[in-house]
Amino acid sequence: MFSLIILPMAAGLAIFLFGMKAMEWALHSWAGRYLQVILERFTRTPARGLVAATGITAVLQSSTAVTVITIGLVNAGVMRFPQTLGIILGSNIGTCMTTELVGLDLTRLALPILLGAAVLWFTALSLPDSSYPARKLRSLRLVPIAVMGFACVLLGMQVMQSITPALQSMGMLGWFVQKAQESLFWGVMAGAAVTALLHSGAVTIAMTMGLASIQAITPELGIAIVIGANIGTCVTALIASIGGSRFGLYVAWAHILLNAGGALLFFPLTGVLEQMTAIITTDPGAQIAHAQTIFNIVCSLVALPLCYLPGLRRIQLDAS
Repeated sequence: MFSLIILPMAAGLAIFLFGMKAMEWALHSWAGRYLQVILERFTRTPARGLVAATGITAVLQSSTAVTVITIGLVNAGVMRFPQTLGIILGSNIGTCMTTELVGLDLTRLALPILLGAAVLWFTALSLPDSSYPARKLRSLRLVPIAVMGFACVLLGMQVMQSITPALQSMGMLGWFVQKAQESLFWGVMAGAAVTALLHSGAVTIAMTMGLASIQAITPELGIAIVIGANIGTCVTALIASIGGSRFGLYVAWAHILLNAGGALLFFPLTGVLEQMTAIITTDPGAQIAHAQTIFNIVCSLVALPLCYLPGLRRIQLDAS
C-alpha cells in the first residue's frame, strides 16, 4: 500500500504544490509590484473591482493570494472594506484560468514544456549582460520559471493519477463512489475537507479532474467535489484575518458567504450543471473545469448587485 498509493500520492502532491508555488512566486514577482497600485486605482466601484481582480488573479494564478493580500491592505488601512467586495468576486472568476489550462489535457506535453522553459531560462542567464537580447530576456526571466512551475503541475497530476489502478484494486474508490451515489453530499464534504487541509482548491480540483479523466469517478461526483472545494478555500482567508482589524474579518466573511452561498445554490443543480458541461465537451476532466468556471462566474454576477446595497455604504463611512 505504501509503495503503490501513499508514496506516489505524496510525491505527486509535492511536485504539484511545488509547481503551484513556483508559478505563483514567479508571476507575483513579475507583476506583483503593480498589484497595490492597480487595486487602489480600479476598485472605486464593485464592478470595476471585479474586472481588475479577475485580471490580476488570472495573472497570479491564485485567488487565495489575492484575497489574503486584500485582507492585509484592509488591515493596514490602505483600502476600505466596500472596495474589497468586487475584488472578492473577481478573484473567484480569475482563478478559473488555472483549472481551464489543466483541463486542456496537456499532461503529455509536461516534459517538453519543462525542458523548453528551462532552456530559455538558462539562455537568459548565460548571455553577456551588455547584449541587447540578454537585457530583454533578463527582464522576462521570471516567465520561464512560471512556465516550469506549470509543467510541474502537469507532472504532479500524472504521478497522482498513477495510483488509480491500486485504489480500484483495493476497492477504496468503489466504496467512495457507492457512498456518493447514495448522496452527492459525500462529494461536497470530501472536496471541502481536502481543500481546507491543503489550503488549495486548485489541487483538489486538479486531482478530481484527473480521476474523472480516467473514469474513476463520474463527472457529476466530480462537480460535487468542486462545489465542496470552493467552500474549503474559505479556511485560508479566515486564518489570514485572525488578529487583524474587524474590517479584515469582514473581507474573510464576505469570501465565505460568496462561496458557501454559491454552494447552497448549485448543490441541488449538480445534475443540471453536469448536463450543461456535457453539451460543451465530452471529456470528463474538461467538464469539471467548465463546471468550476460556470460556478464562479454565475456566483459572482449574482452577488454583484448586492455589493451596491445602501447598508454597505454605512460600513464605508464607518471605516473612514
